Amino acid sequence: MSYVLLVIGFIILIKGADFFVDGASSIAKIAKMPTLLIGLTIVAFGTSAPEAAVSINAALKGSNDIAIGNIIGSNIFNLLVAVGLSAMIRPIKVQKTTIIKEYPLSIYSVALLIILSLDNLFAGNDANLLTRGDGLILLLGFGVFMFYLIEMAVLSKEADDEVEEIVKLPLSKSIIFSILGLVGIVFGGDMVVKSATDIALHVGMSETLVGLTIVAVGTSLPELVTSVTAARKGESDIAIGNIIGSGLFNIFFVLGVSATIHPIAVSSKLIFDFIILAIVTVISHVFAYSKKEVDKKEGFALTAMYIAYMVYIIIRN
Repeated sequence: MSYVLLVIGFIILIKGADFFVDGASSIAKIAKMPTLLIGLTIVAFGTSAPEAAVSINAALKGSNDIAIGNIIGSNIFNLLVAVGLSAMIRPIKVQKTTIIKEYPLSIYSVALLIILSLDNLFAGNDANLLTRGDGLILLLGFGVFMFYLIEMAVLSKEADDEVEEIVKLPLSKSIIFSILGLVGIVFGGDMVVKSATDIALHVGMSETLVGLTIVAVGTSLPELVTSVTAARKGESDIAIGNIIGSGLFNIFFVLGVSATIHPIAVSSKLIFDFIILAIVTVISHVFAYSKKEVDKKEGFALTAMYIAYMVYIIIRN
């Protein structure tokens, strides 16, 4: 039954993402907002709903490795596989504001998370812990991010820039598409995660490995499918905005809420994965900065990096 539910979940997820991209793109056109802003907010937060549900529930149940491993693994997967596969389908053009503002903010969020998590290195404590105070600091970072998005929305209205060519649907239909798509994304993603986790635990995988692989990949499927679908339709801003916005949402909001509700112990095994996340965030930024786009060769390189990372952590565990 788990295998059947896994297939059904994939189908719901893929169709939901297709509806969601169409609806969100159309709303951006109607509201005369840049699609990058929609990608950073509605699409990013919507596709991060599975990560939020899984990590917050895991933190409440004391499953620390799944709670934080899910977020770290998801962000690594998104930067390497979601961006990589999207770029291989069609080169992703990256706007100047994304290069000089959103990407550096992503690097800052990872650096902040590392500093807050590694207490034995930076605070001299015996154990690494994301405390409630750390959670509040991350939520403060989320507030700063939201303020930036509001500022972007106001400036985009004043500039009255033309957005990319998008099929404009009636507002009611756009809203219905977005809601149905989001429901499909969340429900399908949840179904995939549960069934895949059952399969993984049945064959004897550790909680850390499950968090970094099956759960992380499962909760990242909405971002992957949405970005690939957006890339296929030529919506580069949604494709890249979704990944960056989702990563910031995961670190600032999901881990912020999780740690505020219940302190999260950080396993020493995850230190390497923290470093990998920082490295791939910088590499992704360098690729985007060099040519103002992520091309097919760079997309292939990113995807190959993830395969190498997967091989390593499977051997490690």
